[in-house]
Amino acid sequence: MLMAVLFALTVLGTAALLRAELRDRGGAQRSSAPDARPPRATPTLTPPPTPTPTAPSLSPTRGTTEVPEQGSGTFVTARSGGETVGEGSRPLRYVVEVEDGLDVSPSAAAEEIAEILGAPRGWTHDPDHAFQLVGAGAPHDLSIKIATPATADALCWDGIGQDTGGEYNCEVPDGVVVNLRRWVEGSPTFDGPIHDYRALIINHEMGHFLGHSHMTCGGEGRLAPVMMQQIKGLNGCVANAWPYDEDGGLVTGPAA
Repeated sequence: MLMAVLFALTVLGTAALLRAELRDRGGAQRSSAPDARPPRATPTLTPPPTPTPTAPSLSPTRGTTEVPEQGSGTFVTARSGGETVGEGSRPLRYVVEVEDGLDVSPSAAAEEIAEILGAPRGWTHDPDHAFQLVGAGAPHDLSIKIATPATADALCWDGIGQDTGGEYNCEVPDGVVVNLRRWVEGSPTFDGPIHDYRALIINHEMGHFLGHSHMTCGGEGRLAPVMMQQIKGLNGCVANAWPYDEDGGLVTGPAA
């Protein structure tokens, strides 16, 4: 009987040892399996570059015409004339001259200026005023010159002793001097088509020739008088290129 019990215990112990060995082998296989695979790569995400903000230009470039600082000092006169505009009994006859060598057509400039001076809200709204474009060689009362900044400065200084600093236009005893920079680029204070700014140039300087002096803003939100030096600041007014408003009223303000 004792021998049978010892035999049974021996068999049971052997079976337990066998099960433990098999369990350990299986565990070793399961724990070693992940190490057999190569590690999974973690992708590196590179954020896109942040765009560098750029400040808006204050100077509105309205075209591709080159603006040299200094020109030849000689001028080409538009050859074609035009009809009289306005009801005045004695039209002011004018010629249009462009400094030689510039990328500005004298005839095209003359046509544009004639359109400005004949516009309904221009100076011809006053029945005392009239203008006539005349061609090269014809008798005339004044000339409208488009010149490089350096030439404009020289003409303005010689004509009225005014320092225009390479930036401004002027009215001289024999006419009007238009700075090419303003004719091409407009003004940072004037948000509108370049043709409208050219209208401001011509109407302002011709206004001087007609006897009008500088004005300033007549009130917050009102149209700026055409005789205001709008390029130097609007002082609360709205930029305006014409002597008269849409209702036919003269746009005025306090004397500057």
